[in-house]
Amino acid sequence: MLSRDLTKFTTLGLIFLYISSAIKSETVNLAGSGVKLGVDCLEDEDFALLKGKKIGLITNQSGVSSEGLKTRIILANSDKVDLVALYTPEHGLDGDELAGKWVSSRTDSVTGLTAYSLYGKSRKPTPAMLKGIDALVFDIQDVGARCYTYISTMGLCMEAAADSGKEFIVLDRPNPVGGVHVSGPPIEQKWISFVGQYPIPFRHGMTVGEIAGMAVGERWLKSSPNLKVVKMKGWRREMEWRHTKLRWIKTSPNIPRSESCHYYLASCIAQHVPGIYAGTGTPKPFQFVTTRGIDHRKLCSKLNGFNIRGVRFAPYVDKDISKGSGVSLDLSLDQDPDLMLISMVMLREFYQEKKQSGEDLLTGAGKSGLNLLYKVYGSDELLSDLRSASGPQKVVTGWDVANKRFKKLRSKYLLYD
Repeated sequence: MLSRDLTKFTTLGLIFLYISSAIKSETVNLAGSGVKLGVDCLEDEDFALLKGKKIGLITNQSGVSSEGLKTRIILANSDKVDLVALYTPEHGLDGDELAGKWVSSRTDSVTGLTAYSLYGKSRKPTPAMLKGIDALVFDIQDVGARCYTYISTMGLCMEAAADSGKEFIVLDRPNPVGGVHVSGPPIEQKWISFVGQYPIPFRHGMTVGEIAGMAVGERWLKSSPNLKVVKMKGWRREMEWRHTKLRWIKTSPNIPRSESCHYYLASCIAQHVPGIYAGTGTPKPFQFVTTRGIDHRKLCSKLNGFNIRGVRFAPYVDKDISKGSGVSLDLSLDQDPDLMLISMVMLREFYQEKKQSGEDLLTGAGKSGLNLLYKVYGSDELLSDLRSASGPQKVVTGWDVANKRFKKLRSKYLLYD
């Protein structure tokens, strides 16, 4: 009996050790996926770039290491770094403020430093905010869309650094939707704004460090600083966030998961059309699109009839009757869906359905609403694009010349194979 019990105990022990080892191995694999972020590489180099300088850090909750440690804590705790101030973008230091809501400067409870808001009275650091700073460091996760304002904040901070003679350092991070595809509407110069600060396609396929380098090289900024980019290690252009096995940190209230970046590209423009709702404020932002007064089943059938790779639509009725009905989107990321084609096909079919009910989505909107929409889209050609008899695929194809030109231009600024 004793021998049998010992054998049983030994077997169970071996199974336990095997499971423990597997769990440990999986944990290491997830945390150490082979992708080292810019902040990891900065730390590996013993913060050499920051030594002897008073540092201002532009960051929020998404600025973390591959182990999930906040960049501002890493820098504040290092005896090699003199971190003296923080600067925060839209959505605030913790990323919980709603889109478009002004954020006030405050004291960071984690580091005790002043966190100057760059989404309040000023979107560009003032000389007073930069007093005593030798270098500005940028570490914020982008989502890969031109209109997401973090890259605009980066550009304005670069100009402020140049104006004040400060060095500017970008701790690079992955583009969560990958670095290969370049697609979507280009932007006209007259529609350059905070939701489209650079002449880049809607889906640009670049990292923040690459955008910074291109902004300097192509003289997109009013003044350009002494720029340094701390590159990642192990990231490749074809990698989406899910391939990195890094933990996703919610970048803003409506980007809770890494796949939210894909849905954002597909539904963001529609979200800015007055009268259309794309699920913001719900557990599934940008995963459904609705409006009032349409036949949502007919619309769904028409959208699935396009047979767009990597997406299926399902009829959807919102619980809030004021939001109307429409479709929910189910993206199959392994099939590499054409997100900007999805965006344009949805817009076109929503527009046509409303038109049949006697309502024009765009001409019935106010001037301010249309201005924001055109800034996001990149031009005021949207109405003619939606009315085009040649269909949405022809509109998307019409972007190819500009996007191929951009792709060639950006090639000399790419940092990763």
